[in-house]
Amino acid sequence: MAFYRRVGEVPPKRHTQFRRPDGGLYAEELMGEEGFSSDSSLLYHRGLPSALVDARPWELPDQTLTPNAPLVPRHLRLHDLFPGEEPKGVDPVTGRRLVLGNADVRLSYAVSSLPSPYYRNAVGDECVFVERGTATVETVFGALEAGAGDYVVVPRATTHRWVPTGDEPLRTYAIEANSHIAPPRRYLSRYGQFLEHAPYCERDLRGPDAPLLAEGTDVEVYVKHRGPGPGGLAGTVHVTPEHPFDVVGWDGCLYPYAFAVADFEPITGRVHQPPPVHQVFEGANFVICNFVPRKVDYHPLAVPVPYYHSNVDSDEVMFYVDGDYEARRGSGIGRGSVSLHPGGHSHGPQPGAVERSLGAERFDELAVMVDTFRPLELGEAGTASDDGRYAWSWSGRGPGA
Repeated sequence: MAFYRRVGEVPPKRHTQFRRPDGGLYAEELMGEEGFSSDSSLLYHRGLPSALVDARPWELPDQTLTPNAPLVPRHLRLHDLFPGEEPKGVDPVTGRRLVLGNADVRLSYAVSSLPSPYYRNAVGDECVFVERGTATVETVFGALEAGAGDYVVVPRATTHRWVPTGDEPLRTYAIEANSHIAPPRRYLSRYGQFLEHAPYCERDLRGPDAPLLAEGTDVEVYVKHRGPGPGGLAGTVHVTPEHPFDVVGWDGCLYPYAFAVADFEPITGRVHQPPPVHQVFEGANFVICNFVPRKVDYHPLAVPVPYYHSNVDSDEVMFYVDGDYEARRGSGIGRGSVSLHPGGHSHGPQPGAVERSLGAERFDELAVMVDTFRPLELGEAGTASDDGRYAWSWSGRGPGA
């Protein structure tokens, strides 16, 4: 995110002496991407950010993936994964259940009520969509408040934790990349400013505005990193002698931020617009889009629902968050559903949806879409929540019928 912020106390000149009130030096840490060749921030710690006193393995939640074979579209009921309204003993990080994944991105879901451990994803950036509930996301950069409809983007290796707040369980849909996640390049000038045609801009982004300066000793930080486990992942718990949230100030262009989906300004036209107009973020070999309540096509002969299309180069995953899904009516899909339309299979509106949509002026729907450019496989949560019937919903009959 090439958008400069300055929080707390920093010295007038980078890489110069910056002393504590007792005369000792603060520890300057550069957190940067792509080997000193991309966005970075400078953080000033009271202690040494590299100090450890212990380490032990962390057994990650099940990361096993199963091929989508035979190749069929699928309907996954995520709300069935966490039955009941009061999840016990589940937090938003260790409680994540893997729904879909490949070598570029993993999609997980959690319903939680407990604070997560301190956590650092050393594999890639995370974009977490809050479906329901509220939380404080405490980070080494400061805190963010997040609620229903918020995306929270956390850069790789940012120490943070999720603290659910309020009475409602926190429902989160986590998009974990093996790369960085950023606004689409076509929305940005060559210097990184949002352009006039972008559907959101810098004013819509909420970053930390004050240091946390927490106290504590022998603090455990759960680190997800590359390793020999399923999906090429492994986990380690680091124990730090001082609290990792000891930063008195920082500045730069790399930091966590929140963005409310309600601040996304939909782009519409006389006839149906293609999915890229709904794009909100991108990563390596995948994109994130959102479909928000909007006026629809206004040509007198317009067909508001999507035309049938074959994803020649991508798998399409739609997470249905709220509203009415006109194109999917009759398929069983509703709030909390995920549809997987794999590359190599043509898909589009359910039978009768095209005729029903004619003359519509507005769609009241909220959905988050991830398109991947390598095939997705099913995680244990995807297998557990598959309705087993969606592939036959266009024909009305299944195998052997």
